[in-house]
Amino acid sequence: MTEKQDVFVLSDAAGETAQRVARAAFTQFPMLDIVYTNYPFVKNDSQLENILKLAKEKNAVIIHTLVTKETIHTVEDYCQNNNVIYYDILNPIIGTFAQVKGVEPIRKKGLTHNLDSDYFDMISAMEFTLTNDDGKNPKGFLDADLVLLGISRTSKTPLSLYLANKNIKVANLPLVPTSQIPEELWQVDPKKIVGLTNDMNVLLKIRRQRMIAYGLDPNTTYSAEDEIKKELDYSNKIYEKLGCPVINTADRSIEETAALIMEQLNFNGYQKS
Repeated sequence: MTEKQDVFVLSDAAGETAQRVARAAFTQFPMLDIVYTNYPFVKNDSQLENILKLAKEKNAVIIHTLVTKETIHTVEDYCQNNNVIYYDILNPIIGTFAQVKGVEPIRKKGLTHNLDSDYFDMISAMEFTLTNDDGKNPKGFLDADLVLLGISRTSKTPLSLYLANKNIKVANLPLVPTSQIPEELWQVDPKKIVGLTNDMNVLLKIRRQRMIAYGLDPNTTYSAEDEIKKELDYSNKIYEKLGCPVINTADRSIEETAALIMEQLNFNGYQKS
């Protein structure tokens, strides 16, 4: 039987950072049944006290991104006095940087979600990307920060939305041998285009599963090996003609592929190594 481990994720803001770090860390322990309980916007002492008591009762691990000194001290004192394991994600970094630079942090919660220019840029990028998904608006290629190309099931749309969340305006175009390439694509700087591809066996499996999910016969032209090969050959010729970089999405997560793209195009501080 798999051993259960409760993990309490605390924050005085939305808690997205703490959640991501917690999940990234505990995926390294697949032998455990990790049960996450999120406590965003922890606002008062009574709420925090109840959370800490429950953590002790359940033998939970606490992971937090609290920034106010009083709240941090409350957590530290309780956990140390009651043998509750806890991890403070942000404050070791904040403390070290404050010491090195000789400045005091403002310790204001929720700063990563302020309605600043970056936030509105992200909303704008998301709107642009939704409008220019799946080749719906070829003129958008000329205004995009990035154009993604690929045959069906190469993760164009999920990647586009993920990158839009990084303030990148993305347009994507499905490549189909029987369809004509929009004239606007040839006017885009190839350095702003990324071609996506995938392995034959992966595409074959994904497309067959897609047909089954729709309640259809998996043995269709869409999932036929000859057809997939034809599409892959066609897309490779387009990429060669454009002179754009190509990324294989096989066995890569959306996050990993996005990181490769941002590195390739030097987006958001990513630099080629």
